[in-house]
Amino acid sequence: MQALLFDTTEPEKEQAQLLEETQVVSDMVQQAIQENARIALNQTEYQKRYDSLVQRFDRVKTRLEEVTAEIQEKQTASANMGTFLNAFEQMPDALTEFSLESWHSMVDFATVYSIDDIRFTFKNEQEIQA
Repeated sequence: MQALLFDTTEPEKEQAQLLEETQVVSDMVQQAIQENARIALNQTEYQKRYDSLVQRFDRVKTRLEEVTAEIQEKQTASANMGTFLNAFEQMPDALTEFSLESWHSMVDFATVYSIDDIRFTFKNEQEIQA
């Protein structure tokens, strides 16, 4: 189930495509700059072409950053879940008393919203209200 929940196959495919596209567009920008330096071009048309390429590059770069962040979030969540499950498996079948070791292995943090609203967030990102 963990492999299914945190699968990064599709985002990694998109990331590879976006990396390739950034390289292609970057090469096109460089080619346009070199062509403008070698040949007398209409500067208005050159500027339009250049701006269009830069905008395209920026859009692709922005999407690449989003996909990369998504991949990293899934990988981090997977690692956190693995740590949580491992710690959970190491615990005795019945917890009969409080121990700091158990607490630290299970709880990520607690948030106090008010005297009547305290929430504990576990390392698997599940939250309960106390």
